[in-house]
Amino acid sequence: MRGRLLVGDWLWPLVVFGALAFVPKLNVSIPKLFDQPISSPGTLALLASCLVFGALALTYDIQFGFTGLLSFGHTLYIALGVYLSNIAITEWHWSFWEGVLFTMVVAFALAVVLGYVSLRVGGIAFAMVTLAFAQAGAVLALKDPHHWTHGEEGLGADYTKLPKAFVGIVNTKNLYWLALAFLAAVFFVVRWTVESSPGRIWQAIRENELRVEVLGLRPHWYKLQSFVLSSTLAAAGGIVYMLLFNGSTLAVTQPNFTLTLLLMVVIGGAGSRWGAVLGGILYTYLNDRLVAVGSSSAVEGLPHAVRTPLEQPLFLLGVIFILIVLFLPGGLVGIVRRGRRSTLRQIEAAVRPEAAA
Repeated sequence: MRGRLLVGDWLWPLVVFGALAFVPKLNVSIPKLFDQPISSPGTLALLASCLVFGALALTYDIQFGFTGLLSFGHTLYIALGVYLSNIAITEWHWSFWEGVLFTMVVAFALAVVLGYVSLRVGGIAFAMVTLAFAQAGAVLALKDPHHWTHGEEGLGADYTKLPKAFVGIVNTKNLYWLALAFLAAVFFVVRWTVESSPGRIWQAIRENELRVEVLGLRPHWYKLQSFVLSSTLAAAGGIVYMLLFNGSTLAVTQPNFTLTLLLMVVIGGAGSRWGAVLGGILYTYLNDRLVAVGSSSAVEGLPHAVRTPLEQPLFLLGVIFILIVLFLPGGLVGIVRRGRRSTLRQIEAAVRPEAAA
C-alpha cells in the first residue's frame, strides 16, 4: 500500500508538468484570462514568468515553510544569479556555460559563508542579519564601483553569448519550457530533500528546535544545509530570470523582492510544495492582470474615492492577501487539506459508524 502511495506521489507531479509542457501548442483564446491566444509570445512570456516565480517561491519555502527560518535576504542570491551570470557574459565576455558554472560556484560558497554567520543567531535577529547582507548587495549593485552592473540603468544581456534557442520573440516558447523545466527540477529536488532524513529534521526544527537539540542533534548544521540548498537554487533561478527578461535590473536586489516571495508562500500555504508554487503563480498572474482591471471601463466609471484605490494593483493584491490570511489561514492548499480531512472522516464514519459516534 505504501509503495502505491509513493508511486502516486511522484506520478501526479509528472502528469502535471507533462501536461503543462503542451501549453505552447494550444492555439486557443481565453478572453477572460488572457488578452491574446495562449500560444502567442505575450501570453507565453507571462506564463513563463509565473512558473519562474512559482519556483523561486518554492526555494524560499525551503527555509521559511520547512525549516522555520524567516529570512529577509533571499533576494541576495537571486540577484547574484541575475547579475553575476550577466556580467560574466556581457562584461567579461565569457561563454554562457562558463558564466553559469562560475555563478553557481560563487553562489554556493557565498551561501555557506553568509549562512554560517547568519545562523549564529535566530528569530528576528537572523532575519535582520540576512536583511543587512541583502541591503549590502543592493547598495553594491547601485553604486557599481567596477562599472559592471551599470547602476540604475541596468545591464542588458549580450544576446550573442546567450544560447540561440532563448533569443528572440520567436523563441518565447523555449523560454516557457526552460521556466517549466526549472520549476520541475526545483519541485523534485525539494520533494526528495524534505522526505529525506535531513529534511525530516528541518521540519522538526521548525516545530521545536530545543527538542531536536535535546535529542543530541546539532540544529545549526541542519539549518545551514537548508539555507545553502535554498540559496543555491535561488541563484539558479536568477540565471533563468536573466534569460527570461534578457538582462539585469535593480528590482531584483531590493528587500521587498524577498517580501514578495514571502507573500507568495503565505498565499499558497507555507510548508507545502504545491502551495508555494501555486502562490507564486497566482501572485505573478494577478500582479500582471490587475493592471488591466484597474484601467478597465467598469472601474473608470466609478466615483473617484472608489476608483483611485482600485486602479492600484498593489492595493487589490493587498486586499486579496488580507482575505486569505483571515479566512484561509492555511493558504490555498489549506482548502484541499480541509477537504481531504473531511472526506476521510466521512469514509471512516461510513465504514465504522461506532467510531463516528
